[in-house]
Amino acid sequence: MKQASLNFGFEARYFQLGEIGKSTKNLIFVLHGHGQLAEYFLRKFSVLDDGSNCIVAPEGLSRYYLEGFSGRVGATWMTKEDRLRDIRNYLSYLNSLYDQFRPKLQANTKVTVLGFSQGAATASRWVASEAMEFDQLILWAGIFPPDMDFRFASGKFHSKTIKYVYGIHDPFLTADKLEEMRVLSDRLHVSPEVISFDGVHEIEEKILIQLF
Repeated sequence: MKQASLNFGFEARYFQLGEIGKSTKNLIFVLHGHGQLAEYFLRKFSVLDDGSNCIVAPEGLSRYYLEGFSGRVGATWMTKEDRLRDIRNYLSYLNSLYDQFRPKLQANTKVTVLGFSQGAATASRWVASEAMEFDQLILWAGIFPPDMDFRFASGKFHSKTIKYVYGIHDPFLTADKLEEMRVLSDRLHVSPEVISFDGVHEIEEKILIQLF
């Protein structure tokens, strides 16, 4: 048995709140967590849809039934199976999405990438890629991936705004995970601004208002 691969055209959807114009202050890409869909994830950011922000939610390229063979559907950015190819595929997709918005950016428009839960690792890899230019990275309820290119990312993250947000009752963020985030931040030579709130594994509206 041998393994082979091929390239082919692939369509992927995304959802958007607001438009980019002369008054747009922020272009915000929001990357959902495991088992979520971009359409519903984006609704959590409606508080930012005030005419000054354009919020874009791409969706993980793999969808599946959350329970059994019917019912609710979720998406994931990758699994352990053929993982590196999944990463290459979603980076290609995200960079193509960024290229679609790049010509519309105004000189004063800031680009933010926010990754929630599993989306935090995806967001980190994306902004560390050569093609992506950004001003701010927000990791929410997730941490840097331990297998990213730390040397290249360290240089790219220099002088960028990096924030780390989490709920103090989040059952997925153990003390070990928080310590791992500190170690990974040290490897990247960055000191993220840490913002915690009295909540669990969720997007908190009042923190969004604070961030933007």
